[in-house]
Amino acid sequence: MATFVAKTPPFPRPLKCDLSPRARPPFPLLVAPRRAATPLRSRRIACSLIEPDGGRLMDLVVPAGPARDGRRRQAAALPKLNLSRVDLEWVHVLSEGWASPLRGFMRETEFLQTLHFNSLRLPDGSLVNMSVPIVLAIDDVQKNAIGNQRKVALVDANNKLVAILSDIEIYKHNKEERIARTWGTTAEGLPYVKEAIEDAGNWLIGGDLEVIEPIKYNDGLDCYRLSPSQLREEFLRRNADAVFAFQLRNPVHNGHALLMTDTRRRLLEMGYKNPILLLHPLGGFTKADDVPLSWRMKQHEKVLEEGVLDPETTVVAIFPSPMHYAGPTEVQWHAKSRVNAGANFYIVGRDPAGMKHPKEDRDLYDPDHGKKVLSMAPGLEKLNILPFKVAAYDIKKQKMDFFDPSRPKDFLFISGTKMRFLAQNREDPPDGFMCPGGWKVLVEYYETRWKLYQIEPSNTFLEQLIL
Repeated sequence: MATFVAKTPPFPRPLKCDLSPRARPPFPLLVAPRRAATPLRSRRIACSLIEPDGGRLMDLVVPAGPARDGRRRQAAALPKLNLSRVDLEWVHVLSEGWASPLRGFMRETEFLQTLHFNSLRLPDGSLVNMSVPIVLAIDDVQKNAIGNQRKVALVDANNKLVAILSDIEIYKHNKEERIARTWGTTAEGLPYVKEAIEDAGNWLIGGDLEVIEPIKYNDGLDCYRLSPSQLREEFLRRNADAVFAFQLRNPVHNGHALLMTDTRRRLLEMGYKNPILLLHPLGGFTKADDVPLSWRMKQHEKVLEEGVLDPETTVVAIFPSPMHYAGPTEVQWHAKSRVNAGANFYIVGRDPAGMKHPKEDRDLYDPDHGKKVLSMAPGLEKLNILPFKVAAYDIKKQKMDFFDPSRPKDFLFISGTKMRFLAQNREDPPDGFMCPGGWKVLVEYYETRWKLYQIEPSNTFLEQLIL
């Protein structure tokens, strides 16, 4: 099993992002090709879009030209810290303003407020939500190398300069406290903890971040990683009078689509004229058994091509954040970051950002706590929370529909785990569960895994489905 999770299956055929002015998007669900964003701090936020936290978006990327060249020269003389994959994803998040009003990795006062209050108090006395620590860990050797320096250079795995961290503060990294306060448990086996905390250093370094140039991954998907500023411009271009966001890290099935289309119907009934859906798959670190981003994007392509969602009222972009699987704590981060992107409605469902307990056969979090916490979370008062109805497969209607408690035996609940078992066994899902093209992509992904790892699919799906 260890060798199974150690590798990454090859990407599917790359999605082609032609950035020429007249280029068509590679599939209709995506917005027009990425273009230079006008910094929102230099113009007023349109009244039709929700104001970002703190009143303006942070843009931490150094402008091209003399300023950027000067930072490169300055960095040559600074101590260097190597960024892990997850560290780089957090630099990306910070640089584009998803975590506004943060200006860099957290100093101790911000870290403690986040851990204990799930919010930050601004100089004017107001609160903004901030539920997950955005921190950078260093070890004793790195701390000693920094000494009394006030700035450090951050470099990637190839020793390429990424950013400068200024006016730094170094403080103790109490891992147990951080884990307990974020996840509500210190049980072994939490995916993000294993990836980013267990082997991290015993110190945290915070400071103001200056990112040398926009973060790129060169994986064929960079043109879909739209910043909050670019998303706001797209919503304005489409004359949106409401934006509703849907966070996901799984392939889109027809139950998801039902929830999204029904939300738009409800907003129209409330009097909005042009509500726009932000379909926002998570693009950072995910656990080993989640479908990789490249395959999810390919699956989303089919969902739009086959008309399951309307490309005229849907914007899809990649959310660069890593995934914590921290349930009610993390779902606040997911909601807050979409406020900065312009969303004033947020769809929340059962057990958002949750997972199975790593040691026991049960959910780690109460499935209803996420939506309850969002409805009263400090700093999220301006965001409208939309708890969605439970959707399941209606055996009689042979399609995904909202669960009717008066006839419970007519509904089949197909979890993400069961969906994966079905795809792994090359079984067709019930008619109406997922669009055929999208299901074909999912099956192709698991076939790739079989070939890569020489694994035979399980034959126990039907038994598990019945259970």
